Amino acid sequence: MKKLALTSLLFLSLSAHAEKGHIADDAMVYVHNGPSNSYRIITRIKSGTPVEILKRDPNTKYVQVRMPQGRIGWVEASGVDRGDSISVRLPKLQSSLEESQTTVKDQATQIEALQQESAQLKEANHSLSSSVDQLRTTIKELEFKIETSDESNLMRWFTHGGLVALGGVILGLILPYFPKRRKRKDEWF
Repeated sequence: MKKLALTSLLFLSLSAHAEKGHIADDAMVYVHNGPSNSYRIITRIKSGTPVEILKRDPNTKYVQVRMPQGRIGWVEASGVDRGDSISVRLPKLQSSLEESQTTVKDQATQIEALQQESAQLKEANHSLSSSVDQLRTTIKELEFKIETSDESNLMRWFTHGGLVALGGVILGLILPYFPKRRKRKDEWF
């Protein structure tokens, strides 16, 4: 009973400090009974197998690990990597890649639509610019006509006034030569 309690306590204390890891993706690793290769090999672990890193031996550079079946053993530190293995990360990366590709396609569609809209706006802007230029030309022509019409109106009024004055002078000169009407002599007055 004491053995079971002691084992459970040891198991819980080791679990509390356990670090997530996996067997390196490029090697098959032999598991030993102790923290060096001088201890007996108890099994071997395939690459990518998830393990819990329990503790490290700084002298021999071995790592104590808990295998998926619950067995505990020691492997070389170079054969263990922290975190998830490539076999676990690969599906996540593939789904992330698919999401990114979908996002890129959506953004490419949006960019194409924005480029078409930009081209339409540039065309409309060019059309409006040419309309503005035509209106400016028309305004300049009308301003010139207004300026010249003021002068021509002045000239016309001056000419009409001169003609009226000339007509008055001629009439004043000719009028005395017309026979005068004689006054009727009425005796009523």
